[in-house]
Amino acid sequence: MEPLQRRKFDTQFKMEAVRLVLNGKSIKQVASDLGIGASVLARWRREYLVDTQHAFPGKGHLKPEDEEMRQLKKQLRDVTEERDILKKAMAIFSKQSR
Repeated sequence: MEPLQRRKFDTQFKMEAVRLVLNGKSIKQVASDLGIGASVLARWRREYLVDTQHAFPGKGHLKPEDEEMRQLKKQLRDVTEERDILKKAMAIFSKQSR
């Protein structure tokens, strides 16, 4: 028996589904009409209400705050690595000068 493939929905589909719910239709009715689970639609609605501007960024795309955090962590990792290299170089050169 083959494993079930996870269905993927684009941002436009999610936004339209959430818009239907926000316009007064029940989550259960909209989910049934669209052929999706009510819990999935409820989660989409919750995500939309938390951050309307950046809801459903898509795979591989981060919200601006998350992207900035990723870049800062990378920069910290790079600077820490450079510092460690310089410390080792200082130790090597201080031994040679004696």
